Amino acid sequence: MSKVHKFPFVVAFADTDAEGIVYHARYLEIAERARMNWLKGRFSLADDIGFVVKELNIKYSRPLVLADEFVVETVMTDVGAAVVKIEQKFVKNDCVCAIMNLRVAYLGKDMLPKRIPEEFIKDLV
Repeated sequence: MSKVHKFPFVVAFADTDAEGIVYHARYLEIAERARMNWLKGRFSLADDIGFVVKELNIKYSRPLVLADEFVVETVMTDVGAAVVKIEQKFVKNDCVCAIMNLRVAYLGKDMLPKRIPEEFIKDLV
């Protein structure tokens, strides 16, 4: 297991449906922002494409609503040669509102899987 990265977020009107509940697909965008924040400045992508989502699963437990303040907790749960498993929890006041599990593949410029640079893994574990 790696270090937990915490990304604070506040629900805006644009994140919600007509009832003021966070629209289910917005969790994907919020999680992407949290992952990009987690990876920011970690390594250079000069020769590679980087990580792309290969598989994704979301379990919703409690709804988030307009003006809710919460944190997305991102952690690597497993690392392979070219694939990383990531868990992202949407946590409000110690309550897990949703859990997203992903597998992301590391790609080179040729769009084929490539070994993840060791310096990246060392920095996040």
